Amino acid sequence: MANTTEPAAVKVHTPDLVEMWRSTSEWLSVHYVQIAIAIGAGILIYLALTALRQFGKRWRGDFGDPLGYTNVLGRAVARTTHFFMLMVAAKLVAGYADPPAALFKTIAFLFTIAAVLQGAIWAREIILGLIERKTLAEDGQGETLANAMGLIRVLVTFALFAIATIVVLDNLGVNVTGLVAGLGIGGIAIGLAAQGIFSDLFAALSIIFDKPFRRGETITYDTTTATVEKIGLKSTRMRAITGEKKVMSNANLLQKEITSYFTLDHRRIKFAIGVIYQTPPQLAAQIPDILKEIVEAHGGNFVRSGFVNFGASSLDFEVDFDVYLPDWDSIYQVRHKVGLAILQRFNDAGLEFAYPTQTTFTAAPDGQMIMPYAEVQPVRGV
Repeated sequence: MANTTEPAAVKVHTPDLVEMWRSTSEWLSVHYVQIAIAIGAGILIYLALTALRQFGKRWRGDFGDPLGYTNVLGRAVARTTHFFMLMVAAKLVAGYADPPAALFKTIAFLFTIAAVLQGAIWAREIILGLIERKTLAEDGQGETLANAMGLIRVLVTFALFAIATIVVLDNLGVNVTGLVAGLGIGGIAIGLAAQGIFSDLFAALSIIFDKPFRRGETITYDTTTATVEKIGLKSTRMRAITGEKKVMSNANLLQKEITSYFTLDHRRIKFAIGVIYQTPPQLAAQIPDILKEIVEAHGGNFVRSGFVNFGASSLDFEVDFDVYLPDWDSIYQVRHKVGLAILQRFNDAGLEFAYPTQTTFTAAPDGQMIMPYAEVQPVRGV
């Protein structure tokens, strides 16, 4: 027997436009007073939010410290969108007017989208404002921040709006587990593929915010002394004191032990001085006082001086002094003048500088010291 069973027809729910129009017309005719009041309240709320937005713009430019927290807050308030203000007003008055379920659901849906996106915009402006405030307040010029601000803006914007998108989809009932997992796996794959590039990028951000050195500083790493000319996103460019241009990746540079001379307010100079062993003890005892007098006469800050060692061919003295001058060239000149003054003063005082010497003594078979050369017999004239 043939199967006469026919597949059941699929029931499709189509919107009843006639019923929707009837319910809307009935709502308008019954609640026209509440609707008028709600519209007026919504307009007032919208205007209040607009005034707050304008005040945020003025607050950003006219009030307080340009790098203060009020400026950051004003910057965020000034980025309030008209769509968000409109949906806030609609959401606040929707319950009072008792709208139909479809209209109320639509308002709630649009308000969710507006609130999440506006929250991402506010968070973005606050984060970027705090970053700029921290860097500009300490750096004063912000040249290094300009090198990375584009990257920071892209990363912050992408992260916040990705989170906002996931939140919106989740509120709409979409299963976002797979999307989150996919983004995580994709991020790991991209990070592994470009780990060298990202390593230098994050090293550049570390240099900008931690400030181990700045543009214009003279630093020493390994055996190289150079002046920083530019801090880039991939590498740092420096000019060695011998004139060569040095380029090093940011990640490798941060792994070095770096000595910076930027905050050094003084330099310590040390002279090692050796005099001959034939120097009388009374004269040798005067050497520290002589060195102190010379240092103070030429602008140095005397620290210490004294006898330090019996050398192989000298009596060794040292003098330490500090020079409080801003640049190395001036310090170099002070060291030069002090050195020449020591030479002049020692010559005037009869103090002889020692230099490596060696004396050879010859002994006879019986151990008696003799001259190192044979005695020359006088030659008699013929």
